[in-house]
Amino acid sequence: MALPSDPVSTGAGRFPRQVGIDAYGNGGFRFAEMSHRGSLLCLPTGMLGWDVASPADLTLESLQPVLELADQLDVLLIGLGMDIALIDPAIRQAFRDHKVIIEAVGTGGAVRTYNVLLAEERAVAGAFIAVENAR
Repeated sequence: MALPSDPVSTGAGRFPRQVGIDAYGNGGFRFAEMSHRGSLLCLPTGMLGWDVASPADLTLESLQPVLELADQLDVLLIGLGMDIALIDPAIRQAFRDHKVIIEAVGTGGAVRTYNVLLAEERAVAGAFIAVENAR
């Protein structure tokens, strides 16, 4: 079962709980015995498709679903794809105002760290840009 890549306000494209990521690459992610093609948000309220294809697409608007849950989070891991990029200072400040730490690294490192923090039952969210090749 694949999640639609366009989550709408009715809840389409949403897996109803936060779970670990089993695999990434080939333009998507595997979790909960499902696959999802495209980028992914992993939130305390569930997993949903995310319409971001590159670090240039990262905006406060694209991260709004995460910001709305900031009071439930300590850490936001951003998977930037295959490369590292600077995060807009306005994004960092918006999350800092809510006392949420942002860690932005390549998608592989972000997914691995997300899985560890989730297993430790930490208040973590993930915003992962899909990659074709897993390292």
